[in-house]
Amino acid sequence: MKQFIKIFSLWLVIFTAVISTGIFTYAKFAYPDGEGENLPGEEEQTAEEDESTEFDTPLEKAIHESNRINVLVVGLEGTRSDTIMLASFDRKTKEADIISIPRDTYYFREGYSKYADTQKINAVYGMEEEGIKALVKAIEELTGLPIDNYATVDYDGVRAAVNAIGGVEVNVPFHMRYTDPYAKPPLDINIKPGKQIIYGDNAIEFLRFRKSNYEGYYGYANGDLGRIEAQQNFVKSAVKKAMSLKIINVITAVYPYVETDLTLTNLLALGKDAIGFSIENLEATTLPGTDKMAGGLSFYFPNGEEMTRLVYDLYDVNLSAYADKENIADANQ
Repeated sequence: MKQFIKIFSLWLVIFTAVISTGIFTYAKFAYPDGEGENLPGEEEQTAEEDESTEFDTPLEKAIHESNRINVLVVGLEGTRSDTIMLASFDRKTKEADIISIPRDTYYFREGYSKYADTQKINAVYGMEEEGIKALVKAIEELTGLPIDNYATVDYDGVRAAVNAIGGVEVNVPFHMRYTDPYAKPPLDINIKPGKQIIYGDNAIEFLRFRKSNYEGYYGYANGDLGRIEAQQNFVKSAVKKAMSLKIINVITAVYPYVETDLTLTNLLALGKDAIGFSIENLEATTLPGTDKMAGGLSFYFPNGEEMTRLVYDLYDVNLSAYADKENIADANQ
């Protein structure tokens, strides 16, 4: 196993539900007369402007009129984005969705061998000069979803967040056993099966684990997709617990590890709308696609038609005959 740092949408705990709500609550008392700025895309438009706007598809119109904010959540392994999740929050209905993007997702770029590691989505961040902006553009092309903002967090942030909420309850499906003495720091995963509360380093190891290198032990039957499902369940458990705690303490612990283009006033506006959010309104899914071997490497090829259906459903738009023919996620095979 390569050395890597697993970071996931525990960030979602901090930004869409925890940090934003906490900042709003804090600012409401500290600055009772203050007002937050509008979120991206939230500028007011007159009815006349809306009526004069022309849209090519019903989806474009729905996105234009939507109250959703889409935030790209990235966890880095050195110069590679080892974990990519798209967090979507409807500020009106208070519904949240997490779309996980497998790190082996095929994303064709000119100038590289057709089937090479460089054509995987996790290579874009470190290989393109624009870094996070290039990754944002790539995810927009893969999903068909507009991305309003981004955030990255390192493994120290994950550890701090888990410890700040007093650990996260998980149900470990099997004995997770793995050793990598060459990792920095050396990695020795040894988590016994069963329901339990995990903290700091154990939480990171749980989130990183995919398969064992010990005889008599095993990993997820469906590899990285199994790990993604475990990550999503971890997020739901963490969100549920974090929302019952003193939010400002969690913010203080984790915010220093987060890099984002969301401003404090953005968060203030988002926090106001996040009040009343319930874990029951959080849905998690994975970019539709299929695992395949190509050029001697394992890739995850997106299914454009299924992604189209997912996006239309997200914005509550009925699929038209035109939309059925769309292929949002073009694998360029």
